Amino acid sequence: MTALKNNKEEVDYDKIKKEESDKLVKNCRKPEGDLGEKMIKRMNKSHEKLAQWGVSHLNICPDDIILDIGCGGGVNVKRFSSMSKNKIYGLDYSKKSVEESIKYNSEGIETGQVEILEGSVSNIPFEDESIDIVTGFETIYFWPDLKEDLKEIKRVLKRDGAIFICNEEVNDGHIEERLGERMKLLDMYVPSEDELGQMLADTGFKDVTTFTKANTKWVCAIGRKE
Repeated sequence: MTALKNNKEEVDYDKIKKEESDKLVKNCRKPEGDLGEKMIKRMNKSHEKLAQWGVSHLNICPDDIILDIGCGGGVNVKRFSSMSKNKIYGLDYSKKSVEESIKYNSEGIETGQVEILEGSVSNIPFEDESIDIVTGFETIYFWPDLKEDLKEIKRVLKRDGAIFICNEEVNDGHIEERLGERMKLLDMYVPSEDELGQMLADTGFKDVTTFTKANTKWVCAIGRKE
């Protein structure tokens, strides 16, 4: 234990450092305040290669309307706005994420192509069958009720519309060894590749396909609405 002693108190700097680290990590789930802004900027950079790999499996047409759930700092919203000429939406339940995503996509918002909304995957603020593609990058770990939330996504998708999920972590049987403490801290659920695909199939999605990247824990899944 690293401590500084004096006549009145003992300061445990190791404990303080851990508490500060835990606060930063908790902002992975719902970014807030200055620490949330710091985490968002970190994730924008650290998730870029994952996002590029994942999107390479997704067929996007110029007229697709896309909704990115858990849009974070808005990097993927901006990416999609360059791939489709139609409307691109970002949705996040973190007010800080919405603020940062709006900043990052200011140009698209000014032209009217991009819109960022505060809201939950459990109650998506769109009409039935109004979206062509719904995406989720590094976010399903934290959804309140994954099975019901997938049904809510299915509701807003057009017929033959696609759901796309992309995760940096997959449960390969050793997840507790790698992320046990962090999973408890964040109350996060990490499905295996088979579980992810099966959940989409059980929700009624067709043509479900999953992909993994060699020598990583990266996984993505795609399904289409009947």
